[in-house]
This record gives sequence, C-alpha cells and structure tokens, in this order.
Amino acid sequence: MHLAELNIAEWTVSPESEAARSFFGALDRVNAVAERSPGFVWRPVNPVPASRDPWAGSNVIVNMSVWETPEHLEHFVWNTAHRAIYRRKAEWFSAMRMAHFVMWWIEPGHRPTLQEAKARLDHLHEHGQTDTAFGWEHLPHVKLWQSQRCG
Repeated sequence: MHLAELNIAEWTVSPESEAARSFFGALDRVNAVAERSPGFVWRPVNPVPASRDPWAGSNVIVNMSVWETPEHLEHFVWNTAHRAIYRRKAEWFSAMRMAHFVMWWIEPGHRPTLQEAKARLDHLHEHGQTDTAFGWEHLPHVKLWQSQRCG
C-alpha cells in the first residue's frame, strides 16, 4: 500500500499579497524537493477545475501527495526544506481549529481526487483517527516525528 496525504491551510493574507509571493516562491522549491525525494510517488501538478475542487471559492489552499511509506513522507516533512517553510506557516495561515491534515492508505497506482481527500478529512473530523483516515499519531512506528515536530 501507498500513503496519501492531504493538508489544507486557511490564508490570513491575501494570496495576491507580497507575503503570499514569498510563500509561493518557497512552495515551488519545496515541491521540487518533494518530487526528488526518496519514496515520493505523485502529487497533482495541474490546476484542478473549480467544479472538481471541494474548496473552490474558499480561503483555503490545498496540498495533496502520495508516498511509498510513512517514513518517506516523515523524512520529507521534517528533514528537508519543507521544515523551514512549516516553521513560517503563521506568516501566511491561521491556526486551524479542526483537523487540517489527514493520511490514508491507497493501492499503488491509484491517484486520489480532491473529493476523495475531502471525504477522508471529513471522516477524521467525524470519527477521529481510524484506519480509514488518520494523522501521525495513528502510525505506531513513527516515533521520530514527535521529537522533531515544529510549531
């Protein structure tokens, strides 16, 4: 099985602002690092039509990707350029009061849709962590994350 992840964030600055430009400049570099990282499988690179984006028209930015294992994702999140951007998230995004990150298992070769990802996030909100939708804490072998977590 491969691991899919979704992360959403709510803007506190305008996506057209100078502050957002610094985020988008960093985002391009971070995405390039992700794509070269061991265990990276896929991320959507073309804009999703608004009719297929469950967050269209909202103040939310969406990130989704697929990884071979949780360890690969964990390494990318906490041991690459991603970590520095994560530390700066308060410059661009509000602290969300509900779950904004979810993971779930998929068959190799499957490319999740945003609707599927939203259903997983909704499942996490409604039922807590289950094998259907979960966060880092649901993965017993991921211990390093707790000591490296920022913010």
